[in-house]
Amino acid sequence: MKIRTLGRHAREGVKNLVRNGWMTFASISAVTITLLILGVFLILAMNVNFFAQNVEKQVEIRVFIDTLATKDNITALEQKIKAIPKVASVQFIPKDEGLRQLRESLGEKAYLFDGMEKENPLPDAFVVKTKLPQETAAVASEIKQLEYVSSLNYGEGTVEKLFAATGAVRNVGIGFIIGLGFTAMFLIANTIKLTIVARRREIEIMKLVGATNWFIRWPFFVEGLLMGLVGALIPIVILIISYHYLVDAINGSLIASQMFQLLPLFPLVYQVSLALLAIGAFIGIWGSLVSVRRFLRV
Repeated sequence: MKIRTLGRHAREGVKNLVRNGWMTFASISAVTITLLILGVFLILAMNVNFFAQNVEKQVEIRVFIDTLATKDNITALEQKIKAIPKVASVQFIPKDEGLRQLRESLGEKAYLFDGMEKENPLPDAFVVKTKLPQETAAVASEIKQLEYVSSLNYGEGTVEKLFAATGAVRNVGIGFIIGLGFTAMFLIANTIKLTIVARRREIEIMKLVGATNWFIRWPFFVEGLLMGLVGALIPIVILIISYHYLVDAINGSLIASQMFQLLPLFPLVYQVSLALLAIGAFIGIWGSLVSVRRFLRV
């Protein structure tokens, strides 16, 4: 296609938007409202997934070492744990460090362990993290079989429930986003279809005077693309401003920031903006071309 012809189609597409003011406004409004709702749930789903990942990352295996183990035994045990393929890291925690951590975790009740430094009842331990949190139980089962492991703790029973809950939340979020996406596609496409139906005589006349199908389609292609992009830009701006204030409000509240943490504004903005622009452009083009096709059979 020649550049001049492409320019003509682009100009016609823009003129059609202006010429059909109220129908254009209705189509862009439908795109805006639908993508705004989709964008809100997309951000919500991404933050829920982020929260679930943070919770899963805190899962660890605390391996308590037999008190009869020598330094060489402890070193050999550490090497065996590191050799397990699913293990990501192994950290040795001497019993003195373990007591200090325990006192810190108790806060105001740390005084209960005063005077125990000389007769520390805690054993030396390893803190083991797996490459995937879901592999914790399997790795713990392997470590339990090793020599000089007196016991271990990883929240057995609770951890499995945690992974089941986070997995269910992810699946529900993905399913909801997909369902809402398809709803948005058909809602917006039908609105654009009404715009084109109102101009069916124009299409039929162009077809009767000898215009090719693609010569007729191109202005509608441009029109649909512009409606989709403009309809996506408006919710993007609203979501960026709203999310910026929300992040500032959460970070400004000590209690809220300790309870949960939101994804940072960047790169979340880029990801959501790209997704909404792509969806808006696709739906605009698809809705226009599908709707025009039925009127090309003259």
